[in-house]
Amino acid sequence: MVLESILAYLHLLAILTLVVFLASQAALCRSEWLNEKAVLRLARIDMVYGIAAVLVLATGVARIFWGVKGAAYYGPNWLLHAKVGLFVVIALISIKPSLNYRRWVKSVKATGAMPAPEDVRGTRRLVMMQAHLLPLIPLAAVFLARGFGAKG
Repeated sequence: MVLESILAYLHLLAILTLVVFLASQAALCRSEWLNEKAVLRLARIDMVYGIAAVLVLATGVARIFWGVKGAAYYGPNWLLHAKVGLFVVIALISIKPSLNYRRWVKSVKATGAMPAPEDVRGTRRLVMMQAHLLPLIPLAAVFLARGFGAKG
């Protein structure tokens, strides 16, 4: 039970970190608020967001294999596959904003030029898509933990 508790804690900590840094991107990614420091901060926030996403995945996998219920319980459940699928969709959506932040940093450092407002709007739209898809994952998790979606 101690291992299960520690795994659950680490998974929850990673999830909360991911949520905080995604929300930070959503708040900061606005052309009217961007200056050189904000562009650099967005890139750092995105890096922590990416690390948190990797930790969410790693701790989730750890819970599947080393947790009390185990892989036999979770593996065949379609809700687990829905959670992982949503996570992958969010990860794929996050690629473009990450690339944009890196490009913006290069531009700011080289010429001091801020990104175009339409580029910022498009990037923010992708960040908001992630933010709106993310709450579906814990919804699936709650049902999964209570035995819904199991075959048989």
